[in-house]
Amino acid sequence: MPFYDSENFSETRREQNEKAALRKNVKMKSPFSTPFGAIFQNEVRLNSKRIAPYFMALLCAGNALLWWGWGPATGHGWAVNADFFIAGVLPVYSFLTLPLFTALFMADPILKDFRAGIDPLIFSKPISRSSYLLGKFFGNFFVLACCQSAFVLTSFVLQAVSKQGVITQDWKVFPYIKHFLVFVVISHLGLAAFYFAVGVLTRNAKIVYGLGVAFYPLYIAYQTVLLSSLPWRWKLALDPLAMNRGGKFHAISAEVMNHLVVVYDTDLIVNRAVMVLLAAICLTIIYVRFTIAERPRKVEELSVLNLTEGAGGLYYDPPSTEPTLGERFEPDHSRDKVLLPSVTRATAGARAHLQELLAALGVELRLLLSERSLVVIMPLAIVFSTLDVAFWSVAPEPSFSAAYAGHTANAMLLFLLGITIFYSVEALHRDREHKIEPLLWSQAAPNYALLLSKFLATLVLTFGLIALVGLITIALQLLKHNGPVELSAYLGIYSIILIPNAIFLAATVIALGVVLRDRYVTYVFAIGLCAGLFYLYSQGHNGWLYNPLLFQLWKYSDLTGGGSRIVQILAQRIHLIAIAMVCLSLAHLFFRRPSNRGLLKHRRLTSSGWPIVLLFVSLAVATVAGLLVGVL
Repeated sequence: MPFYDSENFSETRREQNEKAALRKNVKMKSPFSTPFGAIFQNEVRLNSKRIAPYFMALLCAGNALLWWGWGPATGHGWAVNADFFIAGVLPVYSFLTLPLFTALFMADPILKDFRAGIDPLIFSKPISRSSYLLGKFFGNFFVLACCQSAFVLTSFVLQAVSKQGVITQDWKVFPYIKHFLVFVVISHLGLAAFYFAVGVLTRNAKIVYGLGVAFYPLYIAYQTVLLSSLPWRWKLALDPLAMNRGGKFHAISAEVMNHLVVVYDTDLIVNRAVMVLLAAICLTIIYVRFTIAERPRKVEELSVLNLTEGAGGLYYDPPSTEPTLGERFEPDHSRDKVLLPSVTRATAGARAHLQELLAALGVELRLLLSERSLVVIMPLAIVFSTLDVAFWSVAPEPSFSAAYAGHTANAMLLFLLGITIFYSVEALHRDREHKIEPLLWSQAAPNYALLLSKFLATLVLTFGLIALVGLITIALQLLKHNGPVELSAYLGIYSIILIPNAIFLAATVIALGVVLRDRYVTYVFAIGLCAGLFYLYSQGHNGWLYNPLLFQLWKYSDLTGGGSRIVQILAQRIHLIAIAMVCLSLAHLFFRRPSNRGLLKHRRLTSSGWPIVLLFVSLAVATVAGLLVGVL
């Protein structure tokens, strides 16, 4: 008869049941549930709250719009969605627009953790060094690639839009994805890894920004000095951005090129593999050299003070000022006549209101200048606004100064739109995002100071851009020896065209941000409105009253020729300024912070009364000026 150990048998049976339950409940672990996935998602969320990704996406979409409707394809008979055209445009787009933004995204993903002092908290978690570094890198690079893809997405959508002079073939999808990955993503993968490595190892974002700015002269010198003297195959193999591949298409007729299919040869495949390998080498160097400790700093020398009590000293016993017992009961006749100081209201008057506004404006300007995206966006705006007059010949229409000022005024329009939209919306929602809005509203600051300071800060930024572009344009005109500089031409175009446009844009975006009360809804509405209007303008619907920025409606001769044309332009500018005042009044009235109710208090207009009066006056001026524009 067999013998069974009941205790051992029950333990074995329990272990088998537990293993069976574990096998039954085992599931595949999601990549987003790992430490790498958590860091990746966190970087994407952080970038979604920054202004730079949205501005970059808008700039890339605008670039695609220019290549579609006003690029070289319209003059050569090329189809804008042909395979060769997509492959030829993307490397140029990758060089002109993206290197500075790559430096912006990759400068300090690691540094900001150490700067904020949360690195001990992060590294106290069960997270490996590779997960931390790769999550930071690929999270930011994913956002960068999404912003870059705005170019191909816009080009893809524009296949459905017809325009005179633009040739479009049948709908295509795969060439956009294939060429974007090969010519843009892989090129900037190596560049992003290099910038990321410099930022991590030096922990200095300014060095990365300097390298981003220096990329252009270094790359141009590399192309002209080294690659220009090499055979064609070496030029293709050693070009990191693959810009030299488009040169051989210009000798082919448009009929052949519109049906040409681009095939990647061995040179390009090796080139792309080398770029991926360089990115892997940079990440490996980071992994080997990265430490979670702070950099050693110079320890300040300490001075030891001897605090022991001295052996001797001088003592002074001041006389007592307390009244004696007899003095306390004697009448004090000195208090019979006392001159009281005059008391005035320190917060009344225009001077006090102006001081409050200037104080709030100073805070907004400091916060605006602390935006690290300005390091990239402002130089990029200046470069692209002056690119046309710097590298191409300018015809004197009617003078060189008028032509230079007119070209830069038209080129700045896109940047004025983008800078005004994104920085105004961010300024409106910055306080709520950092959870200091209740503290700010508890202060004795009027509503107009909180709103106008954000409006004026955006104006200071746009006016600074206009002034810098104007000075650089004058310098370029002198360097190219294109006649005498006429300051009246620059002042006339900038003051009549650009400055009213900047005021109108800032006021409109402030009003939209206050009324819509959501950052992303404001972005979508503002960008969609601009895109819809520009589409109408491209189709010939170019009326004066629904073209507030006078896009393609003015010439320099209209500003100086006199007659009804200049009167119509000035009336339209007055109409535009009046609409801006209407927007500011509505923003003040719809502002969520509680304010004084009623129009009058102590026979004076309250903070709610002044905006209503300004609203009706501005509406009257806008109506009269609009009727004058329609009549003329």
